[in-house]
Parts: sequence; C-alpha cells; structure tokens
Amino acid sequence: MIQGLHHISMKTASDEEYQKVRAFYVDLLKLRIIKECDACTLLDTGSGIVEIFRNGTEPMQQGIIRHFAFAAEDVDACIEKVRAAGYTIHVEPKDVQIGGDPAFPARVGFCIGPLGEQVEFFCQKW
Repeated sequence: MIQGLHHISMKTASDEEYQKVRAFYVDLLKLRIIKECDACTLLDTGSGIVEIFRNGTEPMQQGIIRHFAFAAEDVDACIEKVRAAGYTIHVEPKDVQIGGDPAFPARVGFCIGPLGEQVEFFCQKW
C-alpha cells in the first residue's frame, strides 16, 4: 500500500521568508529544483521531495512532527556548512546506536532551518 515518503511540505508567509527558505535548501544544501511556479517550488532530495509553498499569509506554528532527516554521506560536513551560514546547531554530530539487537549504528547531527524546522543529517553506518 505505502511505497515510501513522497514529499515534505513547508509554507512560507512572505516573499522574504520564501527567499530565505529557498536559499537554505537550494543554495546551501544544493537540492535540485524539479519545478518552480508562482505557488511553490519542488526540490529533489534524491529519495523524496521538499515542497516549499509561497502562499501563506501568516507564520505557521510548529506542529507535531519533530524533524525530518536527510540521508548524508558526511554529517559533520553538513553541520559545518549550515553553522558557517549562521544557522543554529540543535545537536552536534555524534555516533548513535538506535536500539534493538543488533543495534542500528548511525552518525547524526541536527540544525534549525529557516522556518524553525529541525533538520537532521543522517548517515547509516551498516
């Protein structure tokens, strides 16, 4: 029934906010633009889409989803890139063992994106 995650959607409340979000995901993180129109921009993550709407009228409140994660080859490089661009690092890069037997090893790091979203950079270690 479910074939995978198709996209994550964000809505911006002004052109200035849209430009800041677009710069973060396109210029800084280098996501490829799939489609851009008056209403939204679709960005390719390699295994799903980030959709940025530009038709909001007021800031969105933080919702129930805590974060989303990008698969990354080098978590530390991603964190350093967003730190250098002035974004807040929420969790410094670290190795984790996600529960179970056997444990699922990974390296993770989190930043706070331009809309206040938590963005995780995730590298599987198995």
